[in-house]
Amino acid sequence: MKRRLLALPLLLTLGVALTACNPVGTLNRATSLSGLSVTHDLHYGSDPRNVLDIYAPQGAANKAVVLFIHGGSWDSGSKDEYVFVGESLARAGYVTAVMNYRLAPQHPYPDYVIDAASALKWLQDNAAQYGGNGQRLYVVGHSAGAFNAVDVVDDSPFLSDAGVQAGTVRGVVGIAGPYDYDFRQFPTKTAFPAGGDPAQIMPTQHIRADAPPNLLLVAGNDQTVDPSNGEKMKAALQAAGVPYTYTVLPGLSHITVVAALSRRLTFLGGTRQAVLDFLNTQEASAANK
Repeated sequence: MKRRLLALPLLLTLGVALTACNPVGTLNRATSLSGLSVTHDLHYGSDPRNVLDIYAPQGAANKAVVLFIHGGSWDSGSKDEYVFVGESLARAGYVTAVMNYRLAPQHPYPDYVIDAASALKWLQDNAAQYGGNGQRLYVVGHSAGAFNAVDVVDDSPFLSDAGVQAGTVRGVVGIAGPYDYDFRQFPTKTAFPAGGDPAQIMPTQHIRADAPPNLLLVAGNDQTVDPSNGEKMKAALQAAGVPYTYTVLPGLSHITVVAALSRRLTFLGGTRQAVLDFLNTQEASAANK
């Protein structure tokens, strides 16, 4: 990892008419929620940051559920920056939850991963109220959120400790995630316990053999998270016998790779299509079993 795991407000020129002062605000304001059912600030835990928003097609019933986890170096970021993600995935037919989580340094690892597990437990138990099927869960994360997503799904104690039933989470997507690096050499060290050992903490180090399929998306022009993180995660999944798809998206930066999840910005690259292809494939595979 080369620099901090940037939050989306640092989004720069996208080749579209986004204002320089607040590009994410402009993008979200340009995202129409017409025809969707949106519910804000649902509490999945006791901390003020333990809240999520749900985006669902109107009249949805028994839809698969996607949990999206934002980036921001584990010490910043908000679900409110990712309206465009909730809208994009809901338009594709998925009930989509976009979550906040407790932030470092007050809450270092593993608190934010535990929060992801708690959110999945809440969705397992409550998604039906919003048109979702709590037995068909997927997790998508970007940057630091990709670390959280992959770690919570691929490391068995997190889900089992939270009470998430085996087989409920059917797949995970990591977008530009820092899965294997020495955090002690970067400002992000405050997101991990003092004296913590990367060899004991990184997601590559504890992958359960029965983890669901993983999709790893790497930005071809990422100057923030070294693409070697994706290569190392791919090798670890392969060694554990876990199904995976590894895709490098050419020309995309650390920020544009998540911006391309927006339906308005698919011209930037193939992020949205790759995510939907993965989700649709897993759903079709499960339906055929």
